Amino acid sequence: MTAKTFDAIIIGAGQAGTPLAGRLNAAGMSVALIERKLVGGTCVNTGCIPTKTMVASAYAAHLARRAADYGVTLGGPVGVDYKAIKARKDKVSGASRTGLETWIAGMDKCTLYRGHARFESANTVRVGDDLLTAEKIFLNTGGRASVPDLPGIHDIDYLTNSSMMDLDVLPRHLIVVGGSYISLEFAQMFRRFGSEVTVIEKSPRLTGREDEDVSAAILSILQNEGISVHVGADGIGFAKQGKDIAVTFSAGKAPAVGSHVLLALGRTPNTDDLGLDKAGVEVDKRGFVTVDDQLRTSVPGIWAMGDCNGKGAFTHTSYNDYEIVAANLLDNDPRKVSDRIEAYALYIDPPLGRCGMTEAAVKKSGRRALVGQRPMTRVGRAVEKGETQGFMKILVDADTREILGCSVLGPGGDEAVHCVLDLMYAKTPVDTLARAVHIHPNVSELLPTIAQELTPLA
Repeated sequence: MTAKTFDAIIIGAGQAGTPLAGRLNAAGMSVALIERKLVGGTCVNTGCIPTKTMVASAYAAHLARRAADYGVTLGGPVGVDYKAIKARKDKVSGASRTGLETWIAGMDKCTLYRGHARFESANTVRVGDDLLTAEKIFLNTGGRASVPDLPGIHDIDYLTNSSMMDLDVLPRHLIVVGGSYISLEFAQMFRRFGSEVTVIEKSPRLTGREDEDVSAAILSILQNEGISVHVGADGIGFAKQGKDIAVTFSAGKAPAVGSHVLLALGRTPNTDDLGLDKAGVEVDKRGFVTVDDQLRTSVPGIWAMGDCNGKGAFTHTSYNDYEIVAANLLDNDPRKVSDRIEAYALYIDPPLGRCGMTEAAVKKSGRRALVGQRPMTRVGRAVEKGETQGFMKILVDADTREILGCSVLGPGGDEAVHCVLDLMYAKTPVDTLARAVHIHPNVSELLPTIAQELTPLA
């Protein structure tokens, strides 16, 4: 078979692959864009866009139930139409995907191939009956939910973050196994839709990457909404119990029995069925493609972007991977991954916005540091909104005055944290923030106040 030749092959039409196709095409290059599932990747189809659409519905239901707190009278009890919620989610997600497909179809030299790609050599890829070749190949294959081989797991029907998007009935009792970001968003969301919800986490606390005070505040937020949380759970197993599922954990504790089980136990890169060995591309022990600071793999002419390279598990890091690759290839701009400051959000309500180092990481570094903190009960905007759970915290190097990190857990925390993140990128000392005049009333207006009240980190 004669191979079809392109200037570039992109495997995966996710949040790095699709915009890269656009940049390469605009530069006059012919591109083969390969996608085995849905254009847009996790973000558009089973991640950010559909889940945050559902989070918005959950917030509306929660706020409606609190109407009396604001002096608002409703004509009857608040109901939830889950089929309508799903339909709204599908519409928003579908419109985003359709927009991407239309954009791709409008490119002059971009051919979209539907199917599973596998390497046959370092510059040749097979997709079904098609053989493609290019001097430049880019991996953007993403990841999937990990399914550990826990006792009884193969005897039950379980859900992952992807299959949750197809669920068309509201669970009577949802048991969430895992206590990190994805799991907690689903836990609170479905509790607000009306499900009974139980969270089971093997670690001693929720969101183990966060500082202990942040984890404790998140636990309180969830428990205040009637979510049952079990941490330090060991010996997790599963068994059918009639039409329900029993989840056993921690010897001596009664099993949790629910109608549905959601597994949220981490992510696995989609690299195990690409024929990477035939191309000579190295992966680490977890299956992530090994890349350098400019996302080049062990094979010249092959790059890896997004979740499959283990350098970040977010849409914004995937998109930044595209920017780094495009800048180096097309703009003579030597951007690199190590320039990136870690930043992300947990989209429970109120949300957590996080950037830079945690308090634990600062202490481990051994540097002298300062900290400033304020509870949302002392933030006027939060009080006015009737949303006073959470707090904000800033960490600063005591010698250089460099801002090291920030956590904002509270209303608008996912937005407010960017006030600090942008200053960190500018390498501006905390004194600039302390002298800034923010708009009142606003959650972020207290960030300058905190910057004026720093004390030594114990």
